[in-house]
Amino acid sequence: MGVEPAGSVAVAAVSWRVRLLDALLTTDAHQRIRLKQCGRALLLTLASCSTMAYAVAVGDAPPVSTWLVIVIGGVGFGAFFAAIRAGLNLRFREPALTQPQIVFAIVMGATAYALIGPLRGGVFPILMVVLSFGMFALSTRQMIRLSLFAIAVFGLSMFVMSQREPQVYPPTVEVGNFFMLAVMMPAMSMLAGELSRLRARLKSQKVDLSAALLKIQELAIRDDLTGLINRRRMLELMTKECDRCARTGRLFCLAMLDLDYFKEVNDRHGHAAGDAVLQAFAKVVQGAIRNGDIVARWGGEEFVILLADTALPAAQGGVERVRECVQALRVAVPGERGPTEVAVTVSVGLTDHRPGETVAQLLARADLALYRAKAQGRNQLVSL
Repeated sequence: MGVEPAGSVAVAAVSWRVRLLDALLTTDAHQRIRLKQCGRALLLTLASCSTMAYAVAVGDAPPVSTWLVIVIGGVGFGAFFAAIRAGLNLRFREPALTQPQIVFAIVMGATAYALIGPLRGGVFPILMVVLSFGMFALSTRQMIRLSLFAIAVFGLSMFVMSQREPQVYPPTVEVGNFFMLAVMMPAMSMLAGELSRLRARLKSQKVDLSAALLKIQELAIRDDLTGLINRRRMLELMTKECDRCARTGRLFCLAMLDLDYFKEVNDRHGHAAGDAVLQAFAKVVQGAIRNGDIVARWGGEEFVILLADTALPAAQGGVERVRECVQALRVAVPGERGPTEVAVTVSVGLTDHRPGETVAQLLARADLALYRAKAQGRNQLVSL
């Protein structure tokens, strides 16, 4: 008979615990946090019930009413837990149900205060712990309302009991307890306000950080001047397209474009005019290609177009349309005697991807086609 390895037993035990936690707390991250918070409140309630049970045991609290409160407290927080586990909390504006749970806890605490007589001082620390749950989730205004509610409910409990059982709840002592509570509650609200402001600041910083990260990611893949993707990103896309074509057998083409005599534009009109020409050129190309095609600035006045799912004959027509649109382009630039128009043309080398070849081989053939287009007089398309 074989012996199961210790490692397998450990893995099985971990798996069993994971499945149990998933069944109890769900696999939804947000709901899991809410259930954990409610579970802590339930455990705190059960721990508090031990004080009430002790009061009954020593004869300081009426058994029937005290045990009734214990049962109501446990069932109440159990109902909150079940509601969150069932997803009923998602119907409310505050899915965590923090405020209703704190209100319920305050009412139960004030009731316990009225029942356990000499041990009633133990209710105050528990009340502080209950309110601390809200400090990390509620706004200052909400905490102030809950604090005022606690002062009112406990104040009522103190007044009623000081009138009904003055020998156990002496009025002078209850006045002191009330003032202590009236000081503690606003202090909790002030601390909650500080935490609320801290949360807001951290949230704002997180938003700013996300925006900065997004900007960095954009800068990493886009050309600042034209807004087109850059050479690095285009190489990644070409590699993916080669892999996809190897799997599916589909074709794609690559066009390499170079603005004719662009150096003369910079020399005659200045680099600002050259930048304006590049921006206008990029806009025209984007408007002339299909939605599925991708254009990138390759470097300087060189650009690359990736034509997906396209054979060479069809690609020739699309790229020729780009060349004609560029030929018709006129870019207004400032001059010594006022604005002037600059006309530009583009030479294009076009090729198709062939099975088994690398991106480097594809680029080399497109570059060769471009060289021939320029050698044959520019402003034309050559395909290989």
